[in-house]
Amino acid sequence: MTIAYLTDVEGRWDKLVSFATANPHVALVDGALQLAAGVTFVFGGDAVDRGPAGRRIVDVFLAAKRAYGERVVLLAGNRDINKLRLVRELAGEPPANAPADVRASPPALLRWIFAHTMGAPKAFDHRATELAAAGRPADDAAVVASYLADLAPGGPLRAYLHACQLGYRAGATLIVHGGVTAENLGVVPDAPPQPTVAAWLAALAQFYAAELAAFEAGASPARLIAYQRPKSGTHLNQASVVYARPTDELGNPHLPAATVIAQLAAEGIRRLVVGHTPSGDCPAILRAGDFELVLADNSYSHLELGSHVAFTADVTQIHATAELADGTRRAVRTASHRADHASPLGRRVRATGQLVKAQLDSGDFLLFRGLAEHRVEQVAGSAADVSRGDLEVAVDRAALPHGAAPTDAVE
Repeated sequence: MTIAYLTDVEGRWDKLVSFATANPHVALVDGALQLAAGVTFVFGGDAVDRGPAGRRIVDVFLAAKRAYGERVVLLAGNRDINKLRLVRELAGEPPANAPADVRASPPALLRWIFAHTMGAPKAFDHRATELAAAGRPADDAAVVASYLADLAPGGPLRAYLHACQLGYRAGATLIVHGGVTAENLGVVPDAPPQPTVAAWLAALAQFYAAELAAFEAGASPARLIAYQRPKSGTHLNQASVVYARPTDELGNPHLPAATVIAQLAAEGIRRLVVGHTPSGDCPAILRAGDFELVLADNSYSHLELGSHVAFTADVTQIHATAELADGTRRAVRTASHRADHASPLGRRVRATGQLVKAQLDSGDFLLFRGLAEHRVEQVAGSAADVSRGDLEVAVDRAALPHGAAPTDAVE
């Protein structure tokens, strides 16, 4: 089986189009996804919010799920799940910190909710643009009504969330929206620790289904809403597969803890795939031995295009485009073979902290580093320079004992 993977489209139709253009596994024909034989399409979550095509994208993914069944897998992202809040918050139960001057006006309140609690300050205007493009009323009241209609019985987002899940495993590959950490592996809200990955995924599915059932019954899916949001005062929720982040405070990716890798590997999982956390123009690959972490969210990047990402049992293939620090654009053509332990791909340059992130079509490597103020550095390094460099496994430096250095012990 080949897995074709896309994540964090976030209402950007151009991102879906660029993913499907010249993709040997997935095509977009007359606005519908078509899968090549033997291909499973996995969408990693976050279908809406940052572009004027959220409804259209939800409809496309739902139609694909109905057409292909188990060959289409939809993961629920935080931007998808958090809309469940709107039914109550727009009906007289606004967030406790909502200012008094916006509480009495549903449009003003919705704008405030998007900007201050959902990280989507332009979502209201994007929806107005989408409604107008469809020839529908697009005034403020119509925008509010459209979001409530999305979540009403028979509404598209309601149906979409029912079609989603929190995690997906295919052989040696495990895919979640945010990340797998020591804090969330085997953990499900209000449930005992799960002893295996299979039991954990089953318990997560049961938890997710129960929360949606509560929503259907008119109750608040409060546990699910809490599970998909950051902890108060932070940008993290490492106890959630939806909102965990495998990066440091500057956005530099790192591998899961060695204990997590060991537990996953003991159950045959050698590849972990996540979205949610932006990491530059193209997906990042991190490796330790034959374990591989792939981060594929390129939101807020220089070139926010839909990268071609595909997995087979032993190979990860990435076709993308990256803009280097000198302004030039370079094609990324990475094929990461699990058995190729000699490759520098997925390791970090010890002296600079740069991740050997991907391979360019020239044979050079893309070196990546997160910087302050959400900036990133992307430069090319020759294969010779990288091979001569002092490389280390890209572990979480902050989690190391004081004075310790990253080693290959994680392998």
